[in-house]
Amino acid sequence: MAKRIVSGIQPTGNLHLGNYLGAIARWVKMQDELAEGDRCFFFLADLHAITVYIDPAQLARNTREMAAALIACGIDTDRSVLFNQARVPAHAELCWLLNGTARIGWLNRMTQFKEKSGKNREGASIGLYAYPVLQAADVLVYNATHVPVGEDQKQHLELARDIATKFNTDYKVDLFTLPEPIIGAAAARVMSLRDGTAKMSKSDPSDASRINLTDDIDTIASKVRKAKTDAEPLPETPDALAERPEARNLVAILAAVTGRTSAEVLVEHAGQGFGAFKPVLADALVETFRPIKERLDRLAADPAELDRLLDKGAAKAAEVAAPTLSEAYKALGLQR
Repeated sequence: MAKRIVSGIQPTGNLHLGNYLGAIARWVKMQDELAEGDRCFFFLADLHAITVYIDPAQLARNTREMAAALIACGIDTDRSVLFNQARVPAHAELCWLLNGTARIGWLNRMTQFKEKSGKNREGASIGLYAYPVLQAADVLVYNATHVPVGEDQKQHLELARDIATKFNTDYKVDLFTLPEPIIGAAAARVMSLRDGTAKMSKSDPSDASRINLTDDIDTIASKVRKAKTDAEPLPETPDALAERPEARNLVAILAAVTGRTSAEVLVEHAGQGFGAFKPVLADALVETFRPIKERLDRLAADPAELDRLLDKGAAKAAEVAAPTLSEAYKALGLQR
């Protein structure tokens, strides 16, 4: 049976090395490893983004920027289906239909809502509470066979399977495929260049804490040169970096961008100080991001082309989603 892989990412601005290694590079790898007949659907989750207030103009910019970044990093819009949710109304339509099947008790068990709403649970939007149902619709509308998940999303995929099973059972249909998780190798956890105990983040007030996809060669080299380190030479094994968060982070970054393990990096660089190691890391980052930034600059200068590519992906996605959505309406006895 052919694989149909579906995955989404919220459109956020100011993408950085952590976003690239944590999600985008993984998508490109999935696309490049597709067998004949398999298909990837990658979407920008702009409908999920509005579960909290965001300035409309900023959301529009973020969506285009994210699309440009994905394409610049290697997503091929001829081999993969790339689009944003808002261009495919079937996502929102199926979400509403599935709200009749999803149960409040199921949603009450979703730990991410508790984390995101914090102490202001009563002030959170209904969208924030019910967004796992939209996530279920995102994958079920395409009858996804596989969904890449991290530790924090396993619970949501189980919810999608529960909703699909109950819908199929209640309405005596064999409509929705139960998607299986893709739990690949753990993505590189990229930490701040200024604090090895904090995750690299666009919200950090210091731009020196992160490598942005839009940084030029000189900026990348400067940020690596100024990255926080310690005075000890690099050890022979990763275990010896356990109490050295900044050193561990820089070794992990070099390993990730060169397709190696931290142990393999240390075999080559054990005994070196950071005066020798940092130029090697800077060169590797420049080599990785130079072509990405060149493509990103070209795409950012042509928003009409970005919209054309997103429209192209949305048309493909809508065509695949239409039969499933139609059968869901029919199963419910709805006339349209």
